This record gives sequence, C-alpha cells and structure tokens, in this order.
Amino acid sequence: MNLIIHDLPTLPERILPHELRDETFIVADKGKTGGSIRPCKGCFGCWIKTPSQCTIHDGYENMGALLSKSQRMMIISRCCYGGYSPFVTHVMNRSIPYILPYFTIRNHETHHAARHDNRLRLEAHLYGETTERERMTAQKLVRANGVNILAQEANVHFYANENEIGEVLSCGSAL
Repeated sequence: MNLIIHDLPTLPERILPHELRDETFIVADKGKTGGSIRPCKGCFGCWIKTPSQCTIHDGYENMGALLSKSQRMMIISRCCYGGYSPFVTHVMNRSIPYILPYFTIRNHETHHAARHDNRLRLEAHLYGETTERERMTAQKLVRANGVNILAQEANVHFYANENEIGEVLSCGSAL
C-alpha cells in the first residue's frame, strides 16, 4: 500500500497514476488550517492503553496501522519555516503508535524501537517560497523523520508552488 499525506485543497489526479489508485490511502486536510485533526496530547495512551492506536477518536487514530501496511509514504506539504504545514505536522505527531515506547541506539543516537518489520520509503514534496536555511532545515527534518520511523530511504523535493508538484510528479516520479 502507498500512503499520501497532503495539505492541498484537492489532490490533482495526475499525481497518482490510475493503476495505483486502488492501492493508495490518502490522508487529506479536511479543514483549511488543520482544524479537523486534533493535536497529539502526549498522553502515551497509544503505547500503554491502546497499543498501536491513538486514543483520540477524530478519524486519524489509525495512523500507526496505516504506516505499518505502507511501502511508501509521500508527504505533500507547504514548507513552513523548514517544517511541514500544521496539518501534516499533526498527522506526523499522531503517527507515533507506529513505533514502540522502548529505546534503542541507531547511528549513535537514541531512538524508539520498531513495532513493525516494515521499512517504508519516505518522500516529502514541499512547496512554497523558501530560503536556503529553510530548505536545509527541511532536509534535516525529513532525514530525522526517516530515521525515527526506520525508513529505508528518505528524500525531500522542493517546489515554488503547489501547481509545480503535479507537473513534476506526473512526469513519472509519482508513487
């Protein structure tokens, strides 16, 4: 399965080839400012009370399970100061049930242990006007996210605006 997380008002059909539509799950912003998803409370209920599932029931409680079934995760987000948009940030924070609360050492750093054997590919497509410093920050963020979710690879691409994303992805680099 492929997973697309995006903050676009609508996902252009050209981003997703017709042959992949049946095996792709799309998580989209239902409100323009991310108001439809509630932020992580930091309660750790997804680790203790309901392992692998968030305790907040707003339609985004299954992010850990979705990641566990995905071969590729594509993030399409406005670049906000070198990070994701508020909606995409909330989705990423609500994906913490994908990993375990226990710690392990990877690359001489402390990280959470894996809950699943799945090693997906992380691909971030960030749009909007950015500075060189914001692009460097975003690259570090995507790499760090990749390490945290044990991705086999993590790549980031930048675009001047959201229309450019559909044009580039429709040329063959989509899922």
